[in-house]
Amino acid sequence: METTQLSVLVNADAEQVWRMLREPARIAQWHGWEMEGLDAEIKQIYESNVTEGGDHLRLELEMGDVFVLEPHPDGTLLTMTRGVATGEWAKYDADITAGWSMFMQQLKFALEHHPKTPRRTIYVDGLSAAHAKLWDALGIDTGWLPDPGEPYELTLNTGATLSGKVFYRSESQLGLTVEDYAEHGDGLLILARQDRVEGIREHPGAMVIASTYGLGAAAFEAIGAQWDGFMEEHFPDE
Repeated sequence: METTQLSVLVNADAEQVWRMLREPARIAQWHGWEMEGLDAEIKQIYESNVTEGGDHLRLELEMGDVFVLEPHPDGTLLTMTRGVATGEWAKYDADITAGWSMFMQQLKFALEHHPKTPRRTIYVDGLSAAHAKLWDALGIDTGWLPDPGEPYELTLNTGATLSGKVFYRSESQLGLTVEDYAEHGDGLLILARQDRVEGIREHPGAMVIASTYGLGAAAFEAIGAQWDGFMEEHFPDE
């Protein structure tokens, strides 16, 4: 079976990247999103039956996923080689890979933009029995978006205007830095389109993760309400 590799170039040295993979408090600033049970999930994934390379450049997780850190002139190339999913996990393999793609981008963002500032996250997801398409529902023409690293400004169908830089993009995911998502600097918005998968999702889905930094309660709650409203309107099914 062909293996899957995911890579991000992080503008930090290998020692810093390694700490982001090994210290639970740092992992909690990029892995997934804030939720009940996050600490237990981190403990299970990053502490249970893992194998560390003696040079701190290789980390093998229990499920066979392997991180390799390769020092580069402009940082560290972090590559994950996915393990082969078996049994009940096999049908979730594509979703797990998509999740790791998002999480690695969140690691890169946290280390490059907010290495010492705690994040607060907003997470929403849903399905669309009407087969709504995420980019259409948001009013984003992905064909006209700038390349990663370039500035953008978007007015979504929600009425919100976002500005910042395109952080990364793939066929099913879009990562945007958002100036209004942080008191200083910017936050990170990840939008992910999910296809219908028999036995997992009966309808197409969507997922939104907003990582914010230093916002007051009112600003944070307003962003959450905006994305809750979007999901309720366009992807209301479970």
